[in-house]
Amino acid sequence: MNSPASVPRGLPTWLILLAALAAGTGLWLGSWLLAPSAPAKFENAVLYPQPREVADFSLTQANGKPLTRADWRGHWTIVYFGYSNCPDVCPTTLAAFKQVWKDLAQKDQGKLVQLDFISIDPQRDVPETLGKYVNFFNPDFVAATGSDEQLKQLGNSLGLAYSRDTDANGNIAVDHSGSAVIIDPQARMIGMFRPPFVPATIAADLATLLAHGN
Repeated sequence: MNSPASVPRGLPTWLILLAALAAGTGLWLGSWLLAPSAPAKFENAVLYPQPREVADFSLTQANGKPLTRADWRGHWTIVYFGYSNCPDVCPTTLAAFKQVWKDLAQKDQGKLVQLDFISIDPQRDVPETLGKYVNFFNPDFVAATGSDEQLKQLGNSLGLAYSRDTDANGNIAVDHSGSAVIIDPQARMIGMFRPPFVPATIAADLATLLAHGN
């Protein structure tokens, strides 16, 4: 007797091929978003073959509220590591995403995606400083930070690295990853945006994610 997964005898070859094609199409429709061939559909986003789980974390927003993995559920989130004293990369990145959000707003999609700016310079980026810095670009962007232990834990989970050193004169030097991580509505990491950040292409990629993602 045939198992449930076996092909019944006597079916025409064309019908078997049609069934196989339908099954293959279903798998493709379910996985095209995260497939290695996805760059053909995305101009800036680089997506992983499979979503990656994010470990639980706890940070503090500039407004005093906690920021945890639960806050990433139910909508798309873009996560970027930076700091307010960054001389060039961070303000350039936030300016680019400011334009991205303007483009999304024109399509009534601005509220469907959240940007979280995570400061990796908590000693200098106190809540008031961090909040003003991020609000300058977009008051809807989330600003948060935490202890180095908390930040490194999240960074390891997201694949974002940073270092901060103080020289003999008290000057602080900070280095950090330049990519922006893409989190899906299940709070899983599915890929990233890599610089250079071109607002029009990022907005188009986000629109595609919103249209075809879950």
